[in-house]
Amino acid sequence: MGDWGFLEKLLDQVQEHSTVVGKVWLSVLFIFRILILGLAGESVWGDEQSDFQCNTAQPGCTNVCYDQAFPISHVRYWVLQFLFVSTPTLIYLGHVIYLSRREERLRQKEGELRALLHKDPQVEQALATIERQMAKISITEDGRMRIRGALMGTYVASVICKSVLEAGFLYGQWRLYGWTMEPVFVCHRRPCPHFVDCFVSRPTEKTIFIIFMQVVGLISLLLNLLELVYLLFRCLIRRIKAGQGQDASPAQGTASEPYADQVFYLPMGKEPSSEPCPTYSGLSSTEQNWANLTTEERLASSGPPLFLGLSPQRGQKSPSNSSSSTSKKQYL
Repeated sequence: MGDWGFLEKLLDQVQEHSTVVGKVWLSVLFIFRILILGLAGESVWGDEQSDFQCNTAQPGCTNVCYDQAFPISHVRYWVLQFLFVSTPTLIYLGHVIYLSRREERLRQKEGELRALLHKDPQVEQALATIERQMAKISITEDGRMRIRGALMGTYVASVICKSVLEAGFLYGQWRLYGWTMEPVFVCHRRPCPHFVDCFVSRPTEKTIFIIFMQVVGLISLLLNLLELVYLLFRCLIRRIKAGQGQDASPAQGTASEPYADQVFYLPMGKEPSSEPCPTYSGLSSTEQNWANLTTEERLASSGPPLFLGLSPQRGQKSPSNSSSSTSKKQYL
């Protein structure tokens, strides 16, 4: 059997740009399918035709009976299966390489435009176009490609194609050979003159190998289906988060200005020079000032009860008049 090194190198590059389930699928393909087939496949089926014996001496009868028993060799059938199943993954790898090269060209072009000394509106428009194109290509800091947009479509299509091809090859193997290798194959085909019994070498070992390959194929198919479910939930969660972000942005805008329709008057000084005056419910600041002024005038007019033993002179002006006028000026 040929060397699988070239295919393994290509699929190893895909592993860097795959999901967790996709990496598990690639590991199963490498270890339990390609490696096992390369190590044990030739030794188990190496004597398949040479040890296929029939109880007849009719020329050509053994060859036609072998062709009827094995339309295609198991080893070659599995090689075709691995190649066909790996082809969608290689197409996805080609898309990844194309996007990475395109991102490098866009970055180079952006650097050339930003290096220009005189930037006219056309240069600014070209830079904006490049930035929009680069935004569609999402690359992480370690160089891995994020599975989004068109790349997500290619990845989903590759997984669906792998699942269909895997299921088709498993069904074809079951239709051709079944799950076991019978030790005796009864053949009746020209040029055989009658029913001929043909004997297969090491049927039990080949049966175990066939069952093992079938089980690994079913596991690979289940991994493909699981990856489809994983991608579906991933897209749904991303859409839900995007919808919540859009709903939260108007709410944050309204909550940032809770007192937009109210007006507050703040004091200009840093600290009050005296204790605040008691407030009267239902009165504004101007009405409160006038009420304080009226109270002071009324107290000043009743001089004798407050100032005992003192009587104002006739030639002197009453202090109430001067205080009241001063108070009026102060409050006004």
